[in-house]
Amino acid sequence: RMLSGYKSKNNVQDSYKVLDLEEGCSLDDVRNAYHNLAKKYHPDSSSGVADPKAFIRVEEAYRVVLSDMSTKQKSEAGEEEEDQFKSKSLQHRHYLSFEGVGIGTPSQREKQYMQFRVDRATEQVLEYRQQRLESLYAGSDLSRAKDVRESKKVKITQAVERLVEDLIQESMAKGDFDNLSGKGKPLRKFSDSPHIDPMTHNLNRILIDNGYQPEWILLQKEIRETIERLRRSIVASRRKLGEPMTLPEQKQWGRICEQFAEDIRKLNKRVDNFNLVVPILSRQMVHFSTDKEMLRARKTYE
Repeated sequence: RMLSGYKSKNNVQDSYKVLDLEEGCSLDDVRNAYHNLAKKYHPDSSSGVADPKAFIRVEEAYRVVLSDMSTKQKSEAGEEEEDQFKSKSLQHRHYLSFEGVGIGTPSQREKQYMQFRVDRATEQVLEYRQQRLESLYAGSDLSRAKDVRESKKVKITQAVERLVEDLIQESMAKGDFDNLSGKGKPLRKFSDSPHIDPMTHNLNRILIDNGYQPEWILLQKEIRETIERLRRSIVASRRKLGEPMTLPEQKQWGRICEQFAEDIRKLNKRVDNFNLVVPILSRQMVHFSTDKEMLRARKTYE
């Protein structure tokens, strides 16, 4: 309250003298001087020269010096902005046209600018042609390598075809094709299903006649044969041990059952593969149960 009601009676020069500073000093010097004097004259300090009136003079001098420095900084900044504006305003209007190219009168600068545009266009055309040629050469190298690979494939294919043709001709010369059924007769055309291509139908019929079977049929046949073999094997092993079984025979029977369970697990993997390739959902198979197969083997043995 005492500071807010105090009015300064010192001018700027006196304020600098109170802080023991000279005009033109830095802001850090002003702050350091104020802090040192405040510690010295503040009433709450333990200094022997503490004086409230002296502290008030120091406080007011500090405010006056800060205000003076702020005013000088604003005036200097205003002068700099004015200088920048003057330097920009001195720029001649004609430098804003023709992209700043050329010197002299506007007509002379226009001619120079036209020549500059011609030179720039020429350079751009040359650069474009260079890039185009580089891309063409790079593309030609890639296409040449691709052509080499394709030619190798064609040579290999033609070589295989020639080999097959030579083998056919050799077999025909030996008479291997003389005893074929239906020799000299045209292939029968099947019109059972109008939705199937006749060529595809004929090919399928030829494959069937020559014993070809789809993969899922072969897998199904293999699974059935395997489970029947495992069933016969487990029953034969039980009959071989006889009744009653001794302690070593019981251990041997336990190992046989463990191996049987492992074989069933492997067989179930084949069942999974079969279910993936079978084309009809109703033809899919379920897993074989080890417990059910062991019960089946015991009933067969009994």
